[in-house]
Amino acid sequence: MTEVLLDALLDSLRLVPFLFATYFVMGLLERAAGSSARDKLQQVGRFGPLWGSLLGAFPQCGFSAAASYFYMNRVISLGTLLAIYMSTSDEMLPIFISQHVPFAVIFKVIFTKIVIAMGSGFLLEIVFGFMERRKKVSKEFALPAQSCHCSAGILTDALLHTAKVFFFLLLISIGIGGAIQWIGEDSLYQMFSNVPVLGQAVAALVGLIPNCAASVAITQLYLDGIIGAGPMFSGLLVSAGMGLLVLFKENHHVHENLTIAAVLYGISVVWGVLIEVLGITF
Repeated sequence: MTEVLLDALLDSLRLVPFLFATYFVMGLLERAAGSSARDKLQQVGRFGPLWGSLLGAFPQCGFSAAASYFYMNRVISLGTLLAIYMSTSDEMLPIFISQHVPFAVIFKVIFTKIVIAMGSGFLLEIVFGFMERRKKVSKEFALPAQSCHCSAGILTDALLHTAKVFFFLLLISIGIGGAIQWIGEDSLYQMFSNVPVLGQAVAALVGLIPNCAASVAITQLYLDGIIGAGPMFSGLLVSAGMGLLVLFKENHHVHENLTIAAVLYGISVVWGVLIEVLGITF
């Protein structure tokens, strides 16, 4: 157990400089493009799922939360909202970068998420119809303060994100290391791969947790070879950052919130199963 703890601590500490650099650069990008992206989202019209999937993939603090507010005020449609949720990767990108995942792999994963999110968004628009705004939104409409630390300054925000993700990475690494030690890596992998749909269903349930620990855990499990591409995509497609939390907290239509969460979960599981069946790897 001592060896597991030491290995987890050393592995997590090695990632700290790369995590900090990644979050710092992402903060700069957010400051440069954040407000313009939100302005664009208010003008998307029937092309909402297209722009939603593209903007959702862009590493921005709380963008999925902003999308929830837009949806509640009927600035965007259900298809656009789901496209943003599904293309959002939460902490996947920083972990990929910090662990030196090849750029080609990162690009393929993000591009695939964008395509899936876009296609799913347009499909939802066809099934449910392009949603009309329930009320006119005034030009003065503004987003409430975000739950992240965007206003704390780029440097402070990068430090806070790095500390939080380091903590979760350490806990997850200890858990994975202990499981491998006692169960065995092959046996652990078989638990997720032998039973059809089980890996995707469990990963998507983890992804529903409104905390960065969910995407950290799913990404790390994939990088450690415990789960395959199918469960990873199911977990990351449903992992909408703070979006669902804001929706359930601020939108008082409980049935509507549960329906959105259920649709998001179901679509994510289906896509994960398709990726697994088709043998797609990254």
